[in-house]
Amino acid sequence: MFILSPSFLLGAAALLVVTHLIIRLTSATAKVPGPLISNFTSLVLKWHELNASRTVYIHELHKNYGPVVRIAPNEVSFTSIDAIKEIYGSGGSGYDKTEFYDLFQVYGKRTMFSTLVKGDTYLEVSSDCREQNRSRGTAQLTKPALHAYACDCVTHQLFHPYGSNCLQNKDDEEMMHQVAADDSLQNRLVQYYSPILHRLGSSILTSFAKPRLIPLADNFVIENAKEDSTADFTVLNRLKEKDSVLDTIDMAAECLDHMAAGIDTTGDVLCFLMWELSLPRSIKYQRLLREEFRSKPDATFDELPMLDAVLNEGLRCFPAIPMSLPRYVPHGGRVIDGFSLPQKTVVSCQALSVHGINDHVFPEPDKFYPERWLEAEGDANRRRHQWAFSSGGRGCIGKHLAMAEMKTLLRDVYSRYETEPDESMKSESMAMDDQLISSRPLGKRCLLKFVPVKG
Repeated sequence: MFILSPSFLLGAAALLVVTHLIIRLTSATAKVPGPLISNFTSLVLKWHELNASRTVYIHELHKNYGPVVRIAPNEVSFTSIDAIKEIYGSGGSGYDKTEFYDLFQVYGKRTMFSTLVKGDTYLEVSSDCREQNRSRGTAQLTKPALHAYACDCVTHQLFHPYGSNCLQNKDDEEMMHQVAADDSLQNRLVQYYSPILHRLGSSILTSFAKPRLIPLADNFVIENAKEDSTADFTVLNRLKEKDSVLDTIDMAAECLDHMAAGIDTTGDVLCFLMWELSLPRSIKYQRLLREEFRSKPDATFDELPMLDAVLNEGLRCFPAIPMSLPRYVPHGGRVIDGFSLPQKTVVSCQALSVHGINDHVFPEPDKFYPERWLEAEGDANRRRHQWAFSSGGRGCIGKHLAMAEMKTLLRDVYSRYETEPDESMKSESMAMDDQLISSRPLGKRCLLKFVPVKG
């Protein structure tokens, strides 16, 4: 009988290791700048995902290695406008979404965010919703109140007249908290990367990685998805008009996807931006905004350049969708920014780095400087690089609603109030806690004082 000797096994293992090293060192991605370890394993990237620091980790790699960086053996991140056009081109680039988007399935359904199929959707802004929130948006503008405002806006866009009333209804407020305070990311990552480990260790896992539990939101969207009398402009009404018949769960999944994305992105951008505006280094922009609002009381948003500049700079520094958006290189491979990559290589761009690395477009990129958006020179190039909501046919479909929400609230607040940080707040608590699709303050709170302005 043939017996495998220890020396044979050791030699076979060594051969496998050497073969793997040769394959990795001669691969196409080996030519891409990046840390040596990223050429051999993706464990470092996965660790940062579990540690809620993927986006910042990739951004630091770009700072060290430049506009193109290898972040895993088969994954490359880019920051150039040419790469954005190539990967996310609205004409149909052929770069399919990776299975990474399965992390964001709702009720086991692929939604407009997680779907592998491209689709263009446009969200109208409901004037009823804007006017309703105009009068109550400044009630308690801490982080939860900003999320409440965003929740009311987006649910009215989804279900009007059956939207939420988080600022006045306790049940709706609790529902919003369930969605906005979702801490299930680590649990979903373990389930995605190792389903077997997730099943075997689920009881232990839940002690530090919570499952997604949002029963109030589930009930809210499922019950409203059954309604037949929603307004014509609502997303639900449009879903019901589709040629392909969607069942209640399909429609509820789409609506919950919109709801979660709308609450987190809009609420957190406002949270980070208003915090910045409240700091001594940026408080002058409150005065400039107030002067503009008072000198043009009946102006439309298009007639308020300082408001547009402040919001655009806020979106540049604190993108609504800071994460990288991974895609597969199509059949036959592609050349991106001079690097030839084979098919099935994972490629991506992330807004935080697009905005923070291209200092030829945004000088002093780490500085909050709204005036850059008022300069005529280079304006078109700056706006091409404004990637807070992604771009092309796969960009954020709620961009127009989100912009209207944020401009409405900023005008309502800073025409009547000055804001300043509460004494209990520390700057480190406002560091970015990366939730992949969105970000939130590390301390999960943002307390601001609202001081009425006379005159």
